[in-house]
Amino acid sequence: MLAIETNLIVRFLVKDHPAQSAKANSLIGSEDMFVSSMVVLETAWVLRSVYRFSNDQWGAALAAFGGLPRVTLEEPATVAQALVWMYGGLDFADALHLAKARGCEGFVSFDRKFARAANRISDIKVRVP
Repeated sequence: MLAIETNLIVRFLVKDHPAQSAKANSLIGSEDMFVSSMVVLETAWVLRSVYRFSNDQWGAALAAFGGLPRVTLEEPATVAQALVWMYGGLDFADALHLAKARGCEGFVSFDRKFARAANRISDIKVRVP
């Protein structure tokens, strides 16, 4: 199994660089790939901020990518929960951080808007100090 970096996933999904996209397609189709949660987060950020994908677009693209037979996400249930919470109104990065906090007594943030939204849709209680 090979670990994969953000730029390979982006080339695979966006297909904006013919030579690199072809190499990414070939590699992802022929090798088992490991994708860390940090790479998932960075890929979401790149698709949203650089390529201007909507949440629906990049969320669907990442979900489809994570479902490929040769792709293994580090924490598939955590990423799936973060996507659910993102569709429920949280920023994906905040949702992923919150989902990774499972098992903790709670989550602390100075972001009141995030805390209100998270407490509305998640079972992990967010408090503002």
